[in-house]
Amino acid sequence: MGGLDLDACISQLLQKQLLAESLLKEICEKTKELLMRESNVVHISAPVTVVGDIHGQFYDLIEIFRIGGYCPHTNYLFLGDYVDRGLFSVETISLLTCLKLRYPERVQLVRGNHESRAVTQTYGFYTECIRKYGSTNVWHYFTDMFDFLTLSVVIDNQIFCVHGAGYTFGGQVVRKFLEINQMGHILRAHQLCMEGFQVLYDDLLSTVWSAPNYCYRCGNMASILEVGVEGQRFFNVFEAAPENDRDG
Repeated sequence: MGGLDLDACISQLLQKQLLAESLLKEICEKTKELLMRESNVVHISAPVTVVGDIHGQFYDLIEIFRIGGYCPHTNYLFLGDYVDRGLFSVETISLLTCLKLRYPERVQLVRGNHESRAVTQTYGFYTECIRKYGSTNVWHYFTDMFDFLTLSVVIDNQIFCVHGAGYTFGGQVVRKFLEINQMGHILRAHQLCMEGFQVLYDDLLSTVWSAPNYCYRCGNMASILEVGVEGQRFFNVFEAAPENDRDG
């Protein structure tokens, strides 16, 4: 992509080495240009692996790729909340943004409630950017890019995927939404599940949670959800990556 070597950026990030501020500025600008061409509701086809909240737990993101496969061999749909609370929000969102740019048809990024200026100023991403780069510039690059993230994804016209779901939540409204939109399932993240996932309302709604041992203290499992070509859903459950204990 022009003079930007995304493969080198991805390799550097996989070694948990920060990218230069000038590189991140260019990456965020190019990602905004890409996202502006996408709809707020993106339609994709299975197979795809769906990932819930990550919250800056970079080693657990790498564990997800170990378990689910690396791009571009696996299609990924990330449901938001990439930053805040964890120790490595900068590395996490840098890697995901590079992967989106490198493999735009194979990586989808949904906006979560933490992909905003106000929330990131409260829960860690803002101060992490200052600590790692010495100014707020990188925070501005990413939060400007967040404004362009898609809000939802539909898999094969049957599975509606969103970060948190609607303002009204419950079995009755889930059934009504699916009936009106002629779909079969809602898939969301946003909510901590001690077992890594939860299925509700007669298998009409699933929650996938992908940050194990959330905040390095909750002791929960995590999962990714593999959606097959015939719509079958398989939760792949995993524990926190061992690197967290060595470099927390």
